[in-house]
Amino acid sequence: MDNSAAGPGAFKGGLGSLFGGGAAEYSNSELSGVPLTGMSPLSPYLNVDPRYLVQDADEFILPTGANKTRGRFELAFFTIGGCCMTGAAFGTLNGLRMGLKETRDMAWSKPRNVQILNMVTRQGASWANTLGSLALLYSVFGVAIEKARGAEDDVNTVAAGTLTGMLYKSPGGLKGVARGGLAGLALSALYALYNNWDHLKGSAPTRY
Repeated sequence: MDNSAAGPGAFKGGLGSLFGGGAAEYSNSELSGVPLTGMSPLSPYLNVDPRYLVQDADEFILPTGANKTRGRFELAFFTIGGCCMTGAAFGTLNGLRMGLKETRDMAWSKPRNVQILNMVTRQGASWANTLGSLALLYSVFGVAIEKARGAEDDVNTVAAGTLTGMLYKSPGGLKGVARGGLAGLALSALYALYNNWDHLKGSAPTRY
């Protein structure tokens, strides 16, 4: 018998019968209608239910027992830098206003421009230094109180704000200390109220 006449198909059929049956051949059009699995809907590329890919939880990993909120020491650098930038911006605008007001009787010339520029730089540096110093004192007091109490809550915020106002106004004597303490107490209390506004309304707070 001539096996060469059977061709490759007969050889594959012989192997299929040897191992338990012939292997059926299908066209691409027939295979395209066959679903990958019985689940629906499915991604034909990942073979995974897309509903399992939706992330409703926070997308960061924390150590076991760690708090999601950042501590005062971590926020200190952001607070100090933000206050310096805010003070510089406010001082620049205030210096421009003052420079234009003081030189309104002068004609537009180089001396007037130099005077306005000096006023802008002086006010910008002064306000940046003032707010930066307040932020530094507040951050130092906040971190120290947090470490001393072993807890982080709004009591630390109010206490740090009050002590910051008292120390900043201490060169003015007892009256200055009292006024600074009251101002710091009022501002820090308003800030604590703002942070807990969502909690007071009955919803979960969103601060970090």
